[in-house]
Amino acid sequence: MESLTTIYAISFYLATVIFIGGLAYKINQYARTPSPLKIPTMPAPLTTGGVFWRLLGEVVLFQSLFRSHLKWTWLLALVFHGALLVVLMRHLRYFIEPVWLWVVLLQPIGKYAGFAMILGLLGLLIRRLLVERVRYISNGSDYLILILLLIIGISGSMTTFVAHTDIVQLKAFVLGLMYFDWQPIPTDPNLLVHLTAVILLMIIFPFSKLLHAPGIFFSPGRNQVDNARTQRHLAPWAVAKFESTSVKP
Repeated sequence: MESLTTIYAISFYLATVIFIGGLAYKINQYARTPSPLKIPTMPAPLTTGGVFWRLLGEVVLFQSLFRSHLKWTWLLALVFHGALLVVLMRHLRYFIEPVWLWVVLLQPIGKYAGFAMILGLLGLLIRRLLVERVRYISNGSDYLILILLLIIGISGSMTTFVAHTDIVQLKAFVLGLMYFDWQPIPTDPNLLVHLTAVILLMIIFPFSKLLHAPGIFFSPGRNQVDNARTQRHLAPWAVAKFESTSVKP
């Protein structure tokens, strides 16, 4: 058991470093990428406040996806992401002590949200397989990410409804990782599959299409104000050059 605990502890530390470091690198890259053109996707907001509400609508309600003709795609995405959020919030109980009241109250709902997450993922996978234009632009990584998420969802639900895991021991292991005081990891096969899939997801996240999560905030088609008629658009990197070459009276 000690060797298994060591393997998973080191794997989680390594995955966390890759996840945080890779994510920070990509966000910095996004932030530093020039946007030389004013290219907001129409209909575009005319004010900064409008841009805020537009981004909020994209993040919470997937408005642009809703405008597509395949409304069931929007519904599947909404179900999956909503259920995933609930499941992640439910998992906070393993990272905090004492557990906050709202996390305790969320436990019964979060337990069944895993089924909604699985159904949403299955629907999105079937969509990639059956919708011709989506299948045409899909590659192996698209399918592998969906399958990996399905493994996480199914194995996690199995630890709750099929072969129960010792959650007290699991919480001790998780808190031990956080405070560098390693505790034995439960050896349930479903749990080990679940944790292995989570580690793999953390490692590939910064290098995959899952980066659409932070990337939406840096999309010039979404975060720009439609004020090209009233204000000249200059990317920050071009301001100094423009000012140095401007003809002064």
